[in-house]
Amino acid sequence: MVSKTDDIPASVPSCNPADLADEAGDGAQDGKDTSKTRLKDSCGCGHSADKAMVNGDGAHEHTEEAELKQDGTGEVDGGEESNEQEVIVIQDTGFTVKIQAPGTEPFDLQVSPQEMVQEIHQVLMDREDTCHRTCFSLQLDGNVLDNFAELKSIEGLQEGSLLKVVEEPYTVREARIHVRHIRDLLKSLDPSDAYNGVDCNSLSFLSIFTDGDLGDSGKRKKKGSELEQIDCTPPEHILPGSKERPLVPLQPQNKDWKPMQCLKVLTMSGWNPPPGNRKMHGDLMYLYIVTVEERHVSVTASTRGFYLNQSTTYTFNPKPANPSFLSHSLVELLSQISPAFKKNFTALQKKRVQRHPFERIATPFQVYSWTAPQVDHAMDCVRAEDAYTSRLGYEEHIPGQTRDWNEELQTTRELPRKNLPERLLRERAIFKVHSDFAAAATRGAMAVIDGNVMAINPGEETRMQMFIWNNIFFSLGFDVRDHYRELGGDAAAHAAPTNDLNGVRAYGAVDVEGLYTLGTVVVDYRGYRVTAQSIIPGILEREQEQSVIYGSIDFGKTVVSHSKYMELLEKTSRPLKVQRHNVLNEKNDTVELCSSVECKGIIGNDGRHYILDLLRTFPPDLNFLPVDGEELPPESQRQGFPRQHRHRLACLRQELIEAFVEHRYLLFMKMAALQLMQQKANKDTNKSETPAITETSETTTESNTDTTQTQTTASDSPSAPTAEVSTDNSTSAAPQAATDGEENSLKPATNGPLDPAATQNGECKSPLEGKELEESIPGLAQAKELAETLVAEDGSGIDPKSREVVLNACKAVGSISNTSFDIRFNPDIFSPGVRFPEDSVDDVQKQKQLLKDAAAFLVSCQIPSLVKDCLDHSALPMDGATLTEALHQRGINIRYLGTVLEFVDKTPAKSQLEHFYRIGISELITRCAKHIFKTYLQGVELSALSAAVSHFLNCFLSSFPDAVAHLPPDELVSRRKNRKRRNRVPGGGDNTAWASLTPSELWKNIASEAQSYYHFTIQCDSVDQVVEKYSLQKTTLLREISIKTGIQILIKEYNFDSRHKPAFTEEDILNIFPVVKHVNPKASDAFHFFQSGQAKVQQGFLKEGCELINEALNLFNNVYGAMHVEICACLRLLARLNYIMGDHPEALSNQQKAVLMSERVLGIEHPNTIQEYMHLALYCFANGQLSTALKLLYRARYLMLLVCGEDHPEMALLDSNIGLVLHGVMEYDLSLRFLENALTINTKYHGPRSLKVALSHHLVARVYESKAEFRSALQHEKEGYTIYKNQMGEAHEKTKESSEYLKYLTQQAVALQRTMNEIYKNGSNASIMPLKFTAPSMASVLEQLNIINGIIFIPLSQKDLENLKAEVQRRQQLQELGKSEDPIEDSPLELEDKIPID
Repeated sequence: MVSKTDDIPASVPSCNPADLADEAGDGAQDGKDTSKTRLKDSCGCGHSADKAMVNGDGAHEHTEEAELKQDGTGEVDGGEESNEQEVIVIQDTGFTVKIQAPGTEPFDLQVSPQEMVQEIHQVLMDREDTCHRTCFSLQLDGNVLDNFAELKSIEGLQEGSLLKVVEEPYTVREARIHVRHIRDLLKSLDPSDAYNGVDCNSLSFLSIFTDGDLGDSGKRKKKGSELEQIDCTPPEHILPGSKERPLVPLQPQNKDWKPMQCLKVLTMSGWNPPPGNRKMHGDLMYLYIVTVEERHVSVTASTRGFYLNQSTTYTFNPKPANPSFLSHSLVELLSQISPAFKKNFTALQKKRVQRHPFERIATPFQVYSWTAPQVDHAMDCVRAEDAYTSRLGYEEHIPGQTRDWNEELQTTRELPRKNLPERLLRERAIFKVHSDFAAAATRGAMAVIDGNVMAINPGEETRMQMFIWNNIFFSLGFDVRDHYRELGGDAAAHAAPTNDLNGVRAYGAVDVEGLYTLGTVVVDYRGYRVTAQSIIPGILEREQEQSVIYGSIDFGKTVVSHSKYMELLEKTSRPLKVQRHNVLNEKNDTVELCSSVECKGIIGNDGRHYILDLLRTFPPDLNFLPVDGEELPPESQRQGFPRQHRHRLACLRQELIEAFVEHRYLLFMKMAALQLMQQKANKDTNKSETPAITETSETTTESNTDTTQTQTTASDSPSAPTAEVSTDNSTSAAPQAATDGEENSLKPATNGPLDPAATQNGECKSPLEGKELEESIPGLAQAKELAETLVAEDGSGIDPKSREVVLNACKAVGSISNTSFDIRFNPDIFSPGVRFPEDSVDDVQKQKQLLKDAAAFLVSCQIPSLVKDCLDHSALPMDGATLTEALHQRGINIRYLGTVLEFVDKTPAKSQLEHFYRIGISELITRCAKHIFKTYLQGVELSALSAAVSHFLNCFLSSFPDAVAHLPPDELVSRRKNRKRRNRVPGGGDNTAWASLTPSELWKNIASEAQSYYHFTIQCDSVDQVVEKYSLQKTTLLREISIKTGIQILIKEYNFDSRHKPAFTEEDILNIFPVVKHVNPKASDAFHFFQSGQAKVQQGFLKEGCELINEALNLFNNVYGAMHVEICACLRLLARLNYIMGDHPEALSNQQKAVLMSERVLGIEHPNTIQEYMHLALYCFANGQLSTALKLLYRARYLMLLVCGEDHPEMALLDSNIGLVLHGVMEYDLSLRFLENALTINTKYHGPRSLKVALSHHLVARVYESKAEFRSALQHEKEGYTIYKNQMGEAHEKTKESSEYLKYLTQQAVALQRTMNEIYKNGSNASIMPLKFTAPSMASVLEQLNIINGIIFIPLSQKDLENLKAEVQRRQQLQELGKSEDPIEDSPLELEDKIPID
């Protein structure tokens, strides 16, 4: 059985993460109502699966047998329509027990029957008054409770039972755990672990801007008096138009972090381990401690506890001192000998429990920070010990020392998954093992590159070495033994691991029972690429030739197949779109495969069927694979393809394959429908005619590829007719929708070439090009239905005429079956060395055509569709990572970046894509720099690393023309030249070639790299020219290159533009981190709930939607623990729903969690985090916390300036928010600066006639009105009125509102003029009519804030609601018939983050 544990024994509250927030304030963790979900089975017979939400905080997992004792056999069908399942959330019948710990008053604790005793332990180790105990048992009436027993299985435990905490004798292991726990408590507020990127700690700064917890502080302050005390002026660098981009504010100083010192030193004594005679007295280990009062003491940890002994630094005297203060807990001992310790420790624990739990829970994968302050390096025994024992000893708390990663990874896959509780348990186990494996693999890869691991083939030269550490196999990304010689040598060897990882990810997602992949992690560190894999049992004992029973070890010269593998791989064939095909082996025999030839099948000693080397899971990308004698379609050729790439492993992304098949399916349906119509029209069909129509219709649709497909056809519309395709599309839609959270839920992804006419005026209302075709043919919808019925059957019971229709349509779209739509690819086409038998020539020809079409589809549909989405702002990348994500979601590889940028350059609406172009250019430049940096670093020896990195950054970013490298010999010069050794560690090049790099040479290399890799021309020979030409920011470039290469730099202001001295010195480079790629296992059930919740919300059923999303949150917590990107999306949507339904405090609480989680899991300046800050500010404002709302908006603006600069469409939204809040607190001049900036940006990116611009004009006019500058107000309102009139017509309410406001302003202006004249005429004794100067009401400001943030409240009566629902349903039916009258975006309740409703 696998036992899953974690290295942090107890720094984490064990209450259910869903309720963590309520308890953060009061320290006593007693709100432990674990919610239980009942899932009524869809079959309606009502047997339900009882499921306890076992705390999913990943801080302590227990052996699985004990994890969930299931009762109830609810078979829940997780895959298909989870929305049919009634979900009723019933509060679990929790009960209260009394806990009596030594020396404290008894207290009550709320527990639930499904919890384990272990979880009470965890709570006690986190509570302020019992946190210093680790070695104790819980006893009921004198009986010790079993740690792994569920509470409901314990006899006599009931409401009001008294549990006693009884101190137990220590063992060496328990004593170590105790010391480690005390160390964690002492360091609990110290951020150095987060800066150093260890133990899954990461930074969070939200609490600095909200002064602690939002919910409470809001209640404490008196709301009325808040207006007077706000200081609203932002720092200079945040104001619109400011050019400086300081770095230091990125990490504001937290006053809590100046740690109160409790001890000077706590470390293991040099007298360890105790000699035999002392062991027999019960000595376990010795500690050396220096108190704040400078008292040096030596402490013995014995079985009975801790006491002072008489040893000193140089004399060993283990006898107890007098007094010896024997205490069971180290904290009690220290409190007796050091008053300062007692005082500060108590204060520290108070502060610790006040922090939001999300600030201290470990993240599932390590997040690294690219900046850090200078942290003092303090003595730390646990850290020192960890570094040298590589923590294999007791970190894992598992008998048998090291973990058998392969066994754990595979065993978790084999767990049962018949019903929801089983699936949750399985997914949680899989996720836990994966995150542990990723952490261990990263540590091992760093150890390998740093030279701390012995190679298993030490005699070979460095780059050929392989390593085993902690049951993980490591290999370097070099082409050893000319394995990849024909495919591109080292470049191919560098690309293969990531391709392989994508393959592992894809097969893992399909999750076929009985087919196993290896745990795989790819780590880039110090210029080397390391692949870490779990080890197949028995593989090391035998030769590879003997073990491979499926596939080929020499790229297809010898090939073998195996019936069991064929059977297993057949199950992956449909979801992964891989076609079964035959190839010839060296004896010219036909061998059947269902994967690429490189994919090897090995049966391990454990009898499991493994597949490895999945680098060709997806078909080759012909745009980057020139093949003699093959012509690409004209769409590709026009763009200059095929192009030569560095290696021959370029393949299409899974997302592209999915989109292509989807697109072909729509084409297929349309063609079948058109032909059926024709058959109807002329019953006496001339056979000769139909094919002709097929041809023409194919060309028309191909050329104008309208395909207004909603991206998640399969998973969302229950009536998806794709019996053939739908089941697996849901899996592919999942990763994509998950990353986007709710952003991509309702957007027709129209992949059509841009219609220049439409984009000219910037409003780009996406004329759905193909629709006219459909509307113009009457009866098309019925024909479509008919076509669908044809496809759904297997083609047997259909009359020959219809069968012929299907056959024609199948041929036209390249389906591999003649009776139904089914597109799959043969991954071996165009693989060098693979030969196909004679009889499959036609098939191969078809496959070649399909690959060419897919390559053309990428260029002619996907790239234009991406650009179109950027034009209508449904895709809004802000930095390199979000740009990459946007490309990948549409199946576009990064190697197309140059092509995308050229496409943008040629777009008529180029000025509205400036932000996209700029981000693309900086991504392209930093990626080229990264390629160069990689090889640059490989030649640097360890002692010169910081000098080399700072020199590179100077050449890259500093305006100083002759950057000179500081060679390291100044610090330490060795007496005699050491002789060169043959076996050097991988990073041991002792050459100093790196020092000769100059800025001009580096920029020349960057330009040539851009040309050769991205086929893009940058004409610049220095950083300043680039910055000038493409209006980039140096801080942005610095951030991008640091994140991509893992550099961590000192946070201070860098003077990049000085021409007299370089910007960086070697002291500024603090660290170099690994960049890690790994598989992200998914929580499938939770994700289905999330999606059905979104769907419900979009249909206007908010309450039901909210329940489903809450349910999803519960399940996510169960699988991922408390911290995860997807939980963040869930919380954000929940907060938005709470807000819309009028529950502001709840919205605030959920959004606060979303912000904290985004900071911790994605990073403090990730674009998602910036957005979360904006949402939080809105809810703060609605809650009356104005100053907090402003601080949050200023923080968001600062981060955005740092990440992408001021010129970005999202900045307009941010500035409108800031302007409105400032208007609300009567800071009119400041408000105007922000609102006018928003107006400028909106005009630029949305076109001067957009409704957004009209709204901007109106907001500016309102501020001028408040300042009583009516002329300016009138001017702006008139502009807005004109836009409304032209866009919406006279009768529209917006136009009327605007015209009313104009009248009002005119009256005010006239009144003001009259008063002025009166004053001029009569001097001071004029009778002045009092003018109405309106300070805006908070309600009106909030209303405007909601409008600009795309939130609409519709005051509805019950009757309206019914009508609305009916309307929504009618639309949906129309939608399904394929003839919706208007784009979906108009649906009345918008929860889109991105679609603003003006």
